Amino acid sequence: MSKRAFTLTGTLLVIAVAGCAKDDSADSKPELTRREKDSIIANSQIPGAKAVKKSMTAADSATARQTRLDSALNSP
Repeated sequence: MSKRAFTLTGTLLVIAVAGCAKDDSADSKPELTRREKDSIIANSQIPGAKAVKKSMTAADSATARQTRLDSALNSP
């Protein structure tokens, strides 16, 4: 095999391997958190969406209350 044919074959092989590589950039959407998924459901028109929204509001209220209690206990 001549040197030129060997170089051409090697170049084609490198291009073929590079072309078959997995491209993650096109599929790199960040995965949604549980809170984001629940928020999407809560704002939809599907049955049970109001219950999801109410539970998220209750959880937010509980978190805010706990934060207030923690800050009250930490500051004399």
